[in-house]
Amino acid sequence: MLPIARQAPTVETIISAHAALRAQGPLVQCLTNVVSANFMANVLLAAGASPAMVDNPEEAAGFASIAGAVLVNLGTPTTAQVDGMRLAVQAAYDIGKPWVLDPIGAGALPWRGGVAAELLAFRPTVIRGNASEIIGLAGLGASHAKGFDSSNDPADAVDAAISLLQHASCVSASGPIDHVVGKVQDDKGDISHYLLRIAGGSALLPRVTASGCALGALVAAYAAATQDGFCAVAAAHVHFALAAEYAERQARGPGSFVPAFLDGLDLVDARLIRAKAQVEGTRL
Repeated sequence: MLPIARQAPTVETIISAHAALRAQGPLVQCLTNVVSANFMANVLLAAGASPAMVDNPEEAAGFASIAGAVLVNLGTPTTAQVDGMRLAVQAAYDIGKPWVLDPIGAGALPWRGGVAAELLAFRPTVIRGNASEIIGLAGLGASHAKGFDSSNDPADAVDAAISLLQHASCVSASGPIDHVVGKVQDDKGDISHYLLRIAGGSALLPRVTASGCALGALVAAYAAATQDGFCAVAAAHVHFALAAEYAERQARGPGSFVPAFLDGLDLVDARLIRAKAQVEGTRL
């Protein structure tokens, strides 16, 4: 897990994070579900990062040591893949590499919930999910999520996200307005919780499979580029939202949205972030 941020993310720090991502092209190890792998890889490439879908137990730990960051996505876990996840996050934890946990269905399905709880011991840099998954993972209520849908509003997940900060430096609940909770340390060493609300995006995003999964991978890419988990989440969410807004203007429906979204990820730049990012912060 990365050190606690010295300041809450701002539009200017998001612009700096975007520049770092483009300059570094970080390598992200994705241990993800079978539905998301292709789209996730294309999203990372379009945004300026490099994907590697290395999830087998024989190579997972070794690859984590050379990747810039690791993503663990519990969408379709198998026993072998979970073994690879354990090895990858153990390696990332041991050498201080950032890693992101996307706990799909963890609150609804007992076996993967147990896996998610076990992985929390390795202190993910970021936990990213929809509101139902964040609430379910925190144990504050049953998750009714189906696939990548969410039956809870992200605002309802703030208390659950705060409780999960004992395990991670930042927790995000995505939805129409993303709610992101992180820890910020001032010059005196005092630590406080901070809430970001990030608006924007498109209603077409939930109609494209693996969009949330790909967002988790982009968070990992930004964490590798910035070494700041809170800023990484803010930058990834803003980048995603602006690309989705561009794609919606070009698209006729979900099918044409996907290629336009990839184009949008490539087109996002400092000028667009400064003009269009919708970020609002509150100290809790």
